Amino acid sequence: MLKLRCGIAAIAFIGMSGSALAADPLAVGRQMLAEDNPGELFIDRGKALFHEKRGPNQVSLEQCDFGLGPGNIEGAATRLPRYFPDTDSVQDLESRLVTCMVRLQGFNREDVIGKAISSPRSHGSDVENVALYITSVSNGKKMNVALRHQKEYDMYKAGEYLFYRRSGQTDFGCVQCHGESGKRIRLQDLVNMTDKKQIQEVVSTWPAYRGAHDTIRTMQWRLSDCLWQMRLPDLDYASDFTIAMTTFLHYQGNGAVIKVPGFKR
Repeated sequence: MLKLRCGIAAIAFIGMSGSALAADPLAVGRQMLAEDNPGELFIDRGKALFHEKRGPNQVSLEQCDFGLGPGNIEGAATRLPRYFPDTDSVQDLESRLVTCMVRLQGFNREDVIGKAISSPRSHGSDVENVALYITSVSNGKKMNVALRHQKEYDMYKAGEYLFYRRSGQTDFGCVQCHGESGKRIRLQDLVNMTDKKQIQEVVSTWPAYRGAHDTIRTMQWRLSDCLWQMRLPDLDYASDFTIAMTTFLHYQGNGAVIKVPGFKR
């Protein structure tokens, strides 16, 4: 009996050791891919689009105010979402970008939103590329989202409520996947967004290159994909839901050093 128990224990130990060893090569692989990140190529596309005179009005995005004055984008991403008086609303980077493409360049809002999330294995959408470029200009700077305006605070509280709220046919909430450390889905580690260090890693690395899609992805896409996996209704692009969630996450991640593009599986 003793030998049998020892044998079972040995098998269990080997299995645990094998699992631990199997995790290490994955981490090494991710690190190698991140060091030669294809997402870097999308920054140049975004930069060209930002400075190009486009749309019916044939103007560039250099006059767009992302919170620090027209054309000033260095450090702008670290303070978003934020309140903008000209729209009387809180906007994240992508919703603000859509506003400028419509108001300054003359694009149709529905057309911009309809194409904002690109197909897998594509060169990325205009919004995705420009959002990555603008964020990349803030690389090395720390997230510094403020809640000075009442609408900023209201968005934050709405995002906090949505993060913990359970809903839908599966009675599921964000916190069930992202409220504890050590969880995973298949080979994907699940970030504990109630842990300061882990949430900082999230907010500092989006937009990111997703290997499975072979293209760049943004926070708007990430939130939309999460709701799809939770079997909730399709998420409207640049909706109050997405901005509330982003405000909550970015504020919780204050102090994180921007380093985009991130690399995701």
